[in-house]
Amino acid sequence: MAKGFNGFGGGGGFNMQQMMRQAQKMQEQMAKAQEELAELSVTGTAGGGMVEITLSGKREVEGVTVKPEAVDPDDVEMLEDLIAAALGDALAKVAEKEKEMLPYGAAGMLG
Repeated sequence: MAKGFNGFGGGGGFNMQQMMRQAQKMQEQMAKAQEELAELSVTGTAGGGMVEITLSGKREVEGVTVKPEAVDPDDVEMLEDLIAAALGDALAKVAEKEKEMLPYGAAGMLG
């Protein structure tokens, strides 16, 4: 009959205290990275800089800049495409920063 926790005895590889310390360390790293991301600001661009969108690390829009030459009343669809592309660029930059800053595997747990 096995002794201990689900067959794990006291003399083996299962160390609950060590596992708890590792979990606490990862939580601390995650909290620090989230604070740094909250202060982050990235800018996505499209059309050679004709449209710029700035996002926070929390993916909140901080600003939108559209150069006058990007506005053509006869081609609103082009402006819409440029805005979508600039937003996509900014979101990709935030995602890349998350991968760099967050502990392995934790980036997908945010928003």
